[in-house]
Formats: sequence, structure tokens, C-alpha cells
Amino acid sequence: MSIPALSFGAAARLYDSIRPDYPAEALSWALGPAPLRVLDLGAGTGLLTSVLRAAGHEVVAVEPDGQMRAVAAERHPGTRVLAGSAEDIPLPDGSVDAVVVGQAYHWFAPRNALPQIHRVLREDGVLAALWNVRDERTPWVAALSAIVGSEGYGLEDAWPYGPVAPWFTAPERGLAEHTVTVPTDRLADLVRSRSRYLTADPAEQARLDRETTELATTDPALTGRDTVEMPYRTCTYRMRRT
Repeated sequence: MSIPALSFGAAARLYDSIRPDYPAEALSWALGPAPLRVLDLGAGTGLLTSVLRAAGHEVVAVEPDGQMRAVAAERHPGTRVLAGSAEDIPLPDGSVDAVVVGQAYHWFAPRNALPQIHRVLREDGVLAALWNVRDERTPWVAALSAIVGSEGYGLEDAWPYGPVAPWFTAPERGLAEHTVTVPTDRLADLVRSRSRYLTADPAEQARLDRETTELATTDPALTGRDTVEMPYRTCTYRMRRT
């Protein structure tokens, strides 16, 4: 994984407290209704693990950052939370039915990660990569993205992250929509949980803080409100082991 991918650890608890969860609908589309043994790869603090467990799946979480891993282990005391990465998965061959990746595939080195994922999957196992993307069709969300940058991950019709053959079938795309309640005075915390903020210099961090706070206190859709519904589009790409 790249250095920005490992930038979240310093803000692990902030990340866990403010990042959105994933809609059960997206995982049901990707994995089907039957309980599976699932690897949550690049699991972070276990946000996706929570949804997987609630759906009845047995989960093993793998995460390279020690601080993120510690929060995941605290959140899910009954789940194996292991040190590792997409390029070096600490599991035996053919040991899981599915591999899911929430908000992390774009950090992987596919040339090394795809053979590893293929190795740990059972025959005909599923790889699913998910992204929560702010829905910029809502004006105040578009204004926020103008400050912090757009999230384009996964909204393309075609898989945008290079070839997956010969390890996997061509990716299929599913799209779900959901909203997450966010305290209006914590919009700045949402920005502070992003790698762009965490890797920025102090001047850029100050700008992001200032402009996000100004948006929250002046935009007609936000001002005077204790909470706001943040709309997300969850894009899921599903592919099968060959």
C-alpha cells in the first residue's frame, strides 16, 4: 500500500466515529443471502465488518495499520483481526468464500494483490470492492466537494482499476443509495478523517477547516440545524474467481 493509504492511523478513532457505514443492500447484492466466511481486506476500523457480521457472515479482518487494527479489534472482540495487506494476506490457500474491500481497493497494487486474493479464495469465490461516494447531486454536498475534492471512486460504468484477468471474471457493477445522519458541527471532522487532510501541510489543513466550518454555518441547507442527512451512492463491483 502507498504512504497515503497508511495515513489514517493517527486519526483512527476520529475515522471510526464519523465515516459512513455501508448499506446491507450492497453486500446482499455482492455476496447473496447465505452466510459465508468473508475476508474484510483493508478493513480499517471495521466499519464494513460490522455490516458483514450483522448479515450473519463469519468475518476475518486484515489491516496493515496498527492503530486502525486496534480499533477494529476493540469494536469486534469475536472477530480475528490480523496484520497484513492486500499484497501479503496472512491466510491459507482457499480459506474464504469471499473477499470484500471497503473504500480501499484504490490503494492496492493490483499486480501483487490480485494473485493473493485469488489464492485465499475458494473455487468460484467472490471479490467485491465497495465505495461510499458523496452524492453531489445535492447542492450543499457539491459545495463541500468544491472545498475538499470530489470522490469519483467507482461511479464509472466500467471498472476503472485495470485488468483483473486471468484471476477474476469481468467486474459487474451495482449501485445503492443511502443516507447517513451527521451532526452539522462535525462536518469538519468528516473532512479531517480523509487522507487528503491527513497528508496536507498545516496551511492546507487550516484552509479546509476554515472553509468547511464556513459552509456549515452559512449554507441555507445547513445553518441552524443540529444534524444533516448526508446522501451517499455506494458503488459495488463484483467479480468471481476463475
